[in-house]
Order: sequence, then structure tokens, then C-alpha cells
Amino acid sequence: MTRILITNDDGIDAPGLHRLALAAHSGGYDVVVAAPARDSSGASAAMSAVAQDGRVVVEERTLPELDGVPAYAVTGTPALAALIATRGAFGDPPDVVLSGINRGANAGPAVLHSGTVGAALTGATYGCHGLAVSLDLADGDLTDDDRHWDTAAAYAVAVLPLLEALPRATVVNLNVPDLPADQVRGLCRARFGRFGQVQMRIAERGSGYVRTALEDTGAHLEPGTDMALLADGYATVTPLQPLGEANVDLPDLSDLAIPRREQAAARP
Repeated sequence: MTRILITNDDGIDAPGLHRLALAAHSGGYDVVVAAPARDSSGASAAMSAVAQDGRVVVEERTLPELDGVPAYAVTGTPALAALIATRGAFGDPPDVVLSGINRGANAGPAVLHSGTVGAALTGATYGCHGLAVSLDLADGDLTDDDRHWDTAAAYAVAVLPLLEALPRATVVNLNVPDLPADQVRGLCRARFGRFGQVQMRIAERGSGYVRTALEDTGAHLEPGTDMALLADGYATVTPLQPLGEANVDLPDLSDLAIPRREQAAARP
């Protein structure tokens, strides 16, 4: 039976995590949950933790509707939870790191900063398959209780078997519209959008501080990108590699003006 670590960056109390764990458990997978004790959004693949006497603090939890599924609140980042899971911190190491369901899409440049994606990439770096799952919150006025977490969870469980045909160093980034399952228009492979319709700008600079703000760029979404397809009601998948060497041509390195060793050693 495939063993799955469920984690996220919204914290162990997040409804998306609970619905994802329940869907994977109901699908017959061997599930263990280990997620940050508090919101760690934007943590990327950071490795930080609250330690006591050199020990990462871990608290056992019982999650709603998941009696019998071991669950742990980790006082650290999602990537740290994924890493220590691969080392046997929560029992047998997982075959898959399933991260989510994130509160908000992880599309385009947002992937770089996402703790949800960072956990999946970390698991893949250390021998697991990885799947990051996010729910696009196009309507920002809804509460968590009104979100379609089960739609994203169902898509995640449907995508899981595809991982077996991929190299273990591959992560699938899945984004799902916040819609009933029968209103999602389908599942598409997508490339990353280069930029979104909202960008950060510096609103004010002062003595000892900087204030940022978000502004509408007026940019049009590029056809075929994750952001455009999500806006059109499609769920999207984009494969990632955690440590992929860039296929670019470098100039002749012997032509670079690099100081010789003896010259560098002579400096005070």
C-alpha cells in the first residue's frame, strides 16, 4: 500500500488539509499527517523550527473524521516536516508527499514562494513522489466553510496514480478552481504564467521602513498558462523538478578574469 505524508503550509488546523487527508485515507492509502503547528504560508522550502534542547517540538493530534490516522503538529516549516518524514520521524518513510490543499492558487511566480510547493519539492529531493494541491480562491468574499475543498481533494486523489509513471524527482503542481466538481471544465497540462494581474509595488519608503502594496497591472492572462486556464474554469497540472540543471550554454570559463590562487592568498 502506498504510504502518503499529508502536509501543508496553512497549518494543521486548516480545512483543506483535513479534506485532503480524508480523501486520501478513504481512497485506501496509508496516510500520516505532519503539518506546521501554525500558518507557514510563503515559507517556500525553508528549514526552520522551534526547538527545545535541540529537539524539534512535535505534538500528536486527532483530526476531525480521521480517527486512527496519525497526525502531528510540527513547530517548523512544511519543508522541514517533509524532510524529517523521509528520515522516519513519523514512522515508515512516505512514498508520496501530498501537500495542500492550499488556501489560494499556487500558479505562475507564486510557486517560488509557496510553502505548499516547497514541501512537495523537498520530498521529491529526498526520494519521494510529490504532489502539491491548491484551491483557487477567485471569490475572495467566501468563508472557508463555503469553499469546494472536496473538489480539489477529489482531483488530487485522481492524479495520484499518475505519479507512479513519473521519475521520483518530479513534482506535480495541481491547481483546482473553487467550483463544484461537475462545473470544473476538465484537467489540463499548463505552463507557468510569467506574471499575474496583481503585482507588488513599493508604496512608501521611510526612515527604517518600507511599505508595500498590491496593484492591478492591467495585464492580460497568457493563453495556455496555469492562471489563464484556472480563470476559464479548468484544473491545471504543471510538472516540476526540484534540482534540475538549466540547459543553457555558458561562455568559455577560461576567458573570465578570475584571480589566481596565489594572488588571492596574498591579500590581507
